Amino acid sequence: MNKINALFQNKKREILSVYFTAGFPAIHDTEKIIFALQNAGVDLVEVGIPFSDPLADGPVIQESSTIALRNGMNLRLLFSQLDQIKDKVHIPLILMGYLNPIMQYGFENFCKDCKKTGVSGMIIPDLPFNEYLNEYKPISDRYDLKVVLLITPETSDERIRLIDEHTDGFIYMVSSAATTGAQQRFDEKKLDYFRRIGCMNLRNPLLIGFGISNHDTLAAAFKYASGAIIGSRFIRLLAEEKSPEAAVEKLLESLAN
Repeated sequence: MNKINALFQNKKREILSVYFTAGFPAIHDTEKIIFALQNAGVDLVEVGIPFSDPLADGPVIQESSTIALRNGMNLRLLFSQLDQIKDKVHIPLILMGYLNPIMQYGFENFCKDCKKTGVSGMIIPDLPFNEYLNEYKPISDRYDLKVVLLITPETSDERIRLIDEHTDGFIYMVSSAATTGAQQRFDEKKLDYFRRIGCMNLRNPLLIGFGISNHDTLAAAFKYASGAIIGSRFIRLLAEEKSPEAAVEKLLESLAN
């Protein structure tokens, strides 16, 4: 069974997913960061593929992507790093990146190397739904890779139903139509959005991302969805703390208080 499906089968609530950019802060930190997160009990790890024009990302993740590219990170190197640790990673890994570098790599080659290195799925924010359905889904299904699609407050109920029908893993519920970045709390408009999606009784579990950075936003995500995705807050801590372990410890402390 795919590790993403196994996770949501065994744990229904309070799932914590953490994102980091491969190659940041240093080129060979991938292994250390994954193991630090896994050892701390994080349920799911999203490994970002750095890209020169990350339109959906806020300034923190954009800067981490710039530094990672400057460090020399690319898909071939990332797969090499993941291949070395695949037998020691027991939590699901998802690669998150934009379509351009994946297309340059070749989508089937990308899927083959995901499967080979223990990756369970992918998030491609700029992948159009119809292209996913007609061109990418048959290939990803062949390799038992889950393609996670995003919804926002502007996504129509009809499109959400289609996404729910044609995906198998989880749905990434973006808290707002803005770029990524930490928030102190979710306003009533966002909470209404979470409630509306919750009332749709979708078959796929939901994880809320964009803006999760403290106890209040995490608690809201845990209340209205199966879990939360944290990115910008962890990237900041990786830049500030002396080690990945220290960054993970600080992150979990900030979420608990």
